[in-house]
Order: sequence, then structure tokens, then C-alpha cells
Amino acid sequence: MPPTILLSCESISKSYGVKPLFRDLSLALFEGDHIGLVGPNGSGKSTLLKILAGLEEPDSGTRSARRQLRIGYVPQEPTFADGQTVEETLAQVLLDEGFAPHEQGSRVARALSLGEFTGTDQPTAELSGGWKKRLAIARSLMMEPDVLLMDEPTNHLDLQGILWLERVLRDEPRAFLVVSHDRRFLESVASRMVELNRRYPDGVFEAKGRYSDFLEQRDAALRAQADYEASLANRVRGEVEWLRRGPKARTTKAKARIDAAGQLIDELEEARSRRGQSAAGIDFTASGRKSKQLLVAADLGFSLGGRPIVTGLDLHLGPGQRLGLLGPNGSGKTTLLKLLAGRLTPQRGTVVHADRLRIVTFEQHRESLDQQATLRRALAPAGDAVVYRDRSVHIVSWAKRFLFRPEQLDLPVSRLSGGEQARLLIARLMLQPADLLILDEPTNDLDIPTLDVLEESLLEFPGALVLVTHDRWLLDRVSTTILALDGQGQAEWFADYAQWETAQTRKGAGRDSPGPSSPAEPSSAAAPKKRRGLSYRDQREWERIEATILNAEATAAACQAAVNDPAIVSDAEALRARYAALEAAQAEVDRLYARWAALEAQQAESSGQMKP
Repeated sequence: MPPTILLSCESISKSYGVKPLFRDLSLALFEGDHIGLVGPNGSGKSTLLKILAGLEEPDSGTRSARRQLRIGYVPQEPTFADGQTVEETLAQVLLDEGFAPHEQGSRVARALSLGEFTGTDQPTAELSGGWKKRLAIARSLMMEPDVLLMDEPTNHLDLQGILWLERVLRDEPRAFLVVSHDRRFLESVASRMVELNRRYPDGVFEAKGRYSDFLEQRDAALRAQADYEASLANRVRGEVEWLRRGPKARTTKAKARIDAAGQLIDELEEARSRRGQSAAGIDFTASGRKSKQLLVAADLGFSLGGRPIVTGLDLHLGPGQRLGLLGPNGSGKTTLLKLLAGRLTPQRGTVVHADRLRIVTFEQHRESLDQQATLRRALAPAGDAVVYRDRSVHIVSWAKRFLFRPEQLDLPVSRLSGGEQARLLIARLMLQPADLLILDEPTNDLDIPTLDVLEESLLEFPGALVLVTHDRWLLDRVSTTILALDGQGQAEWFADYAQWETAQTRKGAGRDSPGPSSPAEPSSAAAPKKRRGLSYRDQREWERIEATILNAEATAAACQAAVNDPAIVSDAEALRARYAALEAAQAEVDRLYARWAALEAQQAESSGQMKP
């Protein structure tokens, strides 16, 4: 029996002014569908979501929903009533929807538990952007919708919040459609992908499977489309030659061929116009410096408001090294970037830059943009041209490279979308030769085609890079080393994102799953148990030692990766220092294993499980 259609739109079109978003678009959501919706900025993803939710009407076509269908909708920027707490906000929704009083308490409790809220009496106005997004998602799920529609739900969430949302959606049996630019998130939660893009004949491309399956199927479809276009161009070329010979439409056959030739020419022009859409041309300029060490931080320490950001951090950066920074919101990632860039002075330790080091920074909140200036002046402050790689480029050509239209040049920056402002910042950064790129959330508001181009540019950049981003797909592909901040002043090194994710999974399992662990391979999958015969101090040590061993092993792995770095092979002093760090890290791992075994033996002996 085929699955039931819950919600659909048939041949809908929508335009704003003279600009069409989409035409004759059809889409259906079935029971159990987990759909990821992607597309370039301006393709109409948010508008389509509002039409499906019944919040907007299409210009033409129809929207259909199953009778009594409950729809949950989470917008990009959720809003809440003023003066209410988290719990009161949830209760008010149930009251407005007419739920009986005896149902309200249990539903609110489930929503608070789902969102992992601990302070239910906190005013919503005091919540961070990430916790407001959690509240909006929990509020929608509390209503038990048949279909959940979410517009960029990972925006404002930190990495822990994104992982939380992935767990929620993976366990969600009901249908949902999510708009997102987070490729790793889509890979995790979607089982069907839809792309809105005018380059497809129908304006939409669908693929079953995860995001990686979608990429393969889309590439195959685009190759087939290109092959067809090439074949069509050959046929048109032959027909144009025939038409130039001046055939007279005196016979039915000749007239039909002339009409068919005209249709082929129109079809080819339409195919070429779809292909004409381009991606932003991002290519950072390196200074060409040959130094092997660009930045060295030693015993770095810094606190804000009495809370430590980093404590005793050592860090070395050279050409080709790309450091990814991880940590929850508020852990101090932006502060560490400012310390490395020299915009903040360390309270302890040193940050030493190579002589005349050229640092180019991308700030998360775009403070450097004059919102009142025109796009023209923001792109080219000194005239109608910019100098890129010693070559003069006219402002119109430079703007087109970043997908700006000529008529936008006289608009104030404040009128640009978030994605356009991000592209503007990148355009300005590209004019500055750099030894070290420091990028703080450069992916915010960028669509997937632009993210792909940014990714390739960073991979080809020969200098050093420090990158903060919630885009794990980009982080995983670009970074050569990961540094994770815990928000308490401690930092751990990881060889790659996968190693960090594995460590987090094991730590999480240690909090949730009871069970014994093996001395040969301590695992945080075991929740601490009370060990008979242990003193209070030993008991506390026992409860923490498995996580401590995991951290020590991660540190040793990072030291091993540092030793294997080909950039320091010819630097004997740096190599000796790294080998010394590796030996110290491995010795600490061995010491912790020995202590773990001693505590286990002490407990077993007191229980009478060891022979005298």
C-alpha cells in the first residue's frame, strides 16, 4: 500500500515584483518523510515553507492538506510574548490551542525535558539565540504535529545544540521538512533531499537517500543534462545551416521542419539561460611568505569576568596548517581568536607573530561594515575599480564575481541580506594578501553553492588558517587539527572532527549507560558506580578517571599528529620539543592506566574477589 500524502502543492508559482521565485512547482510530503530542502539564496525556500504551512498564498497553483492535519512551523527567527518565562510560554501555547488543564502539565514537562531546559522560570527575553531556537522547536513538538516544517533550525545553535537537534529528529517518527545549509546536519537527519534551483527544467530536483546520495544523483543528472544540451546544440547547428539556405515553406514537410527548428532553438536558449547561474568567485590571496613558523603561543592564559577562557595553552601555526576551533557558545572561541590576532593582550604567556606577519580576519558580527555606506563604496572605497593580485578590476566585474547585480551597487549595506553581507566581507578580505586567515563564523547565511566555493578556496590557501564554524562539513574537510574549548579554561587537541565526535559520544554514553568497563580499554560507556572499599577521595577519582584517560589519549593523539607534521621535518628544535611533548603525554596515559588498575584492584580486594 503506497504511503499517504499528508501535505502537497501542485503547480504553484510565486513572484515578488517582477522577480519570479519559482514556477509550476510541485512537491508532496508523505507519512514518515524526512526531507531536507536546499537551494541557492533567493530560490524561494523560506517562501515555499510558508506556503506549505498555510501562512502565505501562492500566486497560482494549489496547496492541499489532509483533513485535520496538524502542522508545526519553526521560523528562522522565532518570537515569544514579552514578560513570560520558558514554562509560561509553553503553557500559553496549550491554553491558546484549547488543551484541557489536565493535559497541560504533562505536555509542558515533556517539552522542557525534550529541550533539556533546567531553568524553567527564566524569562524568554534573557535566553540566548540558541536556547530560543530550542524553545521554538520544543514548543512545536509539544503539539505533536503530523508534519513539522523548520526553516534553518541550526541557526544560533552551538555544536552541542546541533547534536541535540540531530538526536531529536533521528528519533522523530513523524514527517518533517527542514531547510538548512548545514550539510553534515542534512546527512544525519534527511532520508530524502529536494533542491530548488532554476537550472533544472522543472525548477526542482529530488533524490532519495542522504545528502551524500543526493550529491551523487545530482551530479549524474547534471551530466546527463549537459550531454543533452550538447546534443541539442549540434542539432540546432544543423538546422540553422539548413535555414540559412533559405528553404521555402511551400510544402507541409518544409513548414513543419522550420517550426521544429524554431522550437529547438528556443529550447537551447532556455537551457543555456538556466546554466547561466554562477557561484561566488572566492579565492584568497596569499602573501607568498616562506617562513616555517607564523605564530607561536606559549603558556597562554586569559580570563573574562573571573571565568578562565584558556589556561596554559601552547600553539604553533605554520603555512598549510589549518586549525579548527570547537566549543559551546560562550566558551571563548572569539576571545581566543582576538588573542591570536593581537587584538587582545594575554594575561599570562605570550603570542609571538613572525616579523611583518599579515593577518586577515573575518569577524562574526560584521562590525567593520558601515551599514550606511553604499555597496559600491563598501566594495571599492577609492573609486570605480579594485586591485586584485596586481590587476585592476572594474567595480561592476568585481561585484558580479560575488553575485551582486549592477543595480545593487547604490543600495546601502543595511539593505543587503545576511548572505550578501557575508559575501561582501569575503570580497573585501580577498583584496588583502595574507599569511594567516582568522575566520570567525564565515559560513553564517551562506548558501550551499557559496559554501562549496569557500571550502575549495580555503583548501587551496597556502598560508595558515584558524577557523571557527558550526558547519561541521566544512570544518571536517578543511581543518588539519582540531582544538576544543570546554568553557572552563581547558582545551583538548584532536586529529580531526571524527575523533572529537567519537570522544563526545563516549562521554555522553558514560553519563547515560550503566555497565562495567574493561581495564584494557576504559570506556565512558560505564556510569560511575559506588566502589566498596574506596575512600571518599579515591571514589571521586574513580568516577572521573575514565574521562581523564580519554582526554589524555586525545592529547597524546594530537601530539603524535604534531610530530608527524611534515612542515617541521627540517626544524630540529621544534621536532625535539614535539617529541618531548609526545613522550610526556604518553607517560601520563600510562600513569592513568596504572592508577585505574590499582583502584580496580583495591575495590575487588575489599569485595573478597581477589585471592590473598
